[in-house]
Amino acid sequence: MGLLDFLRRLLTAANIRCPSCGTLGAHKDSDGLIHCKNPLCPYFDLMQRRGKLRQAGTTVPTRGDFRPEHPVSIRYRNAAGQDRTFSAERDSIVRKSNHLVARVAPTGERITLSRERIQNLSEVEAAFRQLVASNQQWPSPRERQILGYHKKHGTTSPRYEQVRAKYPNW
Repeated sequence: MGLLDFLRRLLTAANIRCPSCGTLGAHKDSDGLIHCKNPLCPYFDLMQRRGKLRQAGTTVPTRGDFRPEHPVSIRYRNAAGQDRTFSAERDSIVRKSNHLVARVAPTGERITLSRERIQNLSEVEAAFRQLVASNQQWPSPRERQILGYHKKHGTTSPRYEQVRAKYPNW
């Protein structure tokens, strides 16, 4: 009987029209709330798509109470053209190629942000720890390998000490 109810719900869900935009395939949950597939519709619910149900008048529970000790405000424009502001921990911001990776409030999760879309890039780059001086070149791939290996294993070598003297903040 449960299997048949599932199939009946599956067949009727494809025929539901969104009351706002008229898009076929809207979903009605057990609480009677409608969730549209159209991202431009007011009934579209991104959090529901991620497995969380956001109800009117309540807040979505977060997974943590992460509060940055040294907050850096990052103004970001996402691919959809929406402006977002993130509060990130200064010591967690790292540059990876053309992106910045940072732990953000309130969850403490690491997110990756494209440098091209950060609105206050100069302020953010001035705030976080720089691995190399502004007038200095980045280490070669071999030097990065040596630095990473010895940092990971807690060992040292004459070559490591030489490269470490060249890049003290690495």
